[in-house]
Amino acid sequence: MQLGLSTFATDDGIHPVSLGRLAEERGFESLFYPEHTHIPAGRVTPYPLGGELPREYSHTLDPFVALAAVAAVTDRIELGTGISLVVERDPIVTAKTVATLDHLSGGRVLFGVGAGWLLEEMRNHGTDPDTRFAVMRERVEAMRRIWTEDEAEYHGEHVDFDPIWSWPKPVRQPHPPVLVGGMGKRVLERVVAFGDEWMPNVASSVDDLGARIAELQRLAADAGRGPIGVTLFGTRRDADVIRRLGEAGVTRALFYLPAERPDETERRLDGMAELAETVRAG
Repeated sequence: MQLGLSTFATDDGIHPVSLGRLAEERGFESLFYPEHTHIPAGRVTPYPLGGELPREYSHTLDPFVALAAVAAVTDRIELGTGISLVVERDPIVTAKTVATLDHLSGGRVLFGVGAGWLLEEMRNHGTDPDTRFAVMRERVEAMRRIWTEDEAEYHGEHVDFDPIWSWPKPVRQPHPPVLVGGMGKRVLERVVAFGDEWMPNVASSVDDLGARIAELQRLAADAGRGPIGVTLFGTRRDADVIRRLGEAGVTRALFYLPAERPDETERRLDGMAELAETVRAG
């Protein structure tokens, strides 16, 4: 099982260049940044975790620009979006962005995608929340074609374009892995239909998550696919729990790094690195 980090890149937090260097030096496999283009001032949709919406949600940097900065000063660490809100993005432009980052980084992109939870945010981008899962599927399918075909075209209900030329193509073949985020009832069907890995949030228990992973692998086998990787957000900082997660089928566990002052971030990162070493040592 690989161990990585997820955090918010913000305008007043640790600089992505600094964090990328520190994370790679400390042996972390990956670094994931989330995406919110904006937070509507008149938001009615409740924050899923309850309480007030944390300040960092309205101060996020663009994840692809931040990851490009990380790519420029690192050699090994994987560069993840956790998650990219593809229902708020043009698929042709996003395909170009992802392929460019993969090209410049030498094939290190992990493309986490999701439909999002903030209804007002997606409406501001012209997406009807009732159609967001269908929109997500079509946009991901369209991007796959752009990445893998010299003359790509797509004709769906929500995405429709005639043959196009678009380079660069991704370095990673056939394209960067698409990690489908979510914990809803139908998320496993979506992963099997158009994803390469599943990216769940924190589960109620290791056993519950293990049962869903087993279900995912059954669905994959029924569809003629091999085992599907699982990247877990919000991993508990407990070596025994992390080992149990690996036994349950989690292939990548991400520690959440709170958006704090740079010195606090580095202190927390050192503690996580020590825990990671403990896990690796068995």
